[in-house]
Amino acid sequence: MRYTITGRNIDVTQGLKDAVQDKLGKLECFFNPDTEVIVTLSVQKDMQKIEVTIPVKGSIIRAEESSTDMYVSIDLVEEVIERQIRRYRKKLIDKKQSAQSFSQLFIDEAEDADSEEISIVKTKRFGMKPMFPEDACVEMELLGHNFYMFQNAETDQVNVVYKRKGNTYGLIEPEF
Repeated sequence: MRYTITGRNIDVTQGLKDAVQDKLGKLECFFNPDTEVIVTLSVQKDMQKIEVTIPVKGSIIRAEESSTDMYVSIDLVEEVIERQIRRYRKKLIDKKQSAQSFSQLFIDEAEDADSEEISIVKTKRFGMKPMFPEDACVEMELLGHNFYMFQNAETDQVNVVYKRKGNTYGLIEPEF
């Protein structure tokens, strides 16, 4: 794998580079040698954050983790990436998609492994009245949910607001 390691508000030392390559190197068995891995290390206040992005055909495998120690963050993000890769492998096998970024051994192993199927156990229907994103955030808080789907009064499209870390909110708008 080819690593691109950058730092924001931090000097990327050889020790950090080695730790990243050592931890994420465990994932090399899943990918072809020419797969690119983009790693960004950053420091914000007391938090040490790592973001890992692996572009694969038709999708992106991405994870970010933060803690008070960069080496702990590296360990955490490796676990998250591995979980995502296993989930993505299942999707590849189920949909018979092209898997150019993944090694053949990894694909063959997935076909042999017994894995859980995704099953939808509950369907919920509700009417949507037009509202502004700020009102949707208030409604979401009242319901005690982490996200809320609504019809945007400004655009007449279905949007989603969601709760982010640090008591902030995000808005997802469709793009056509």
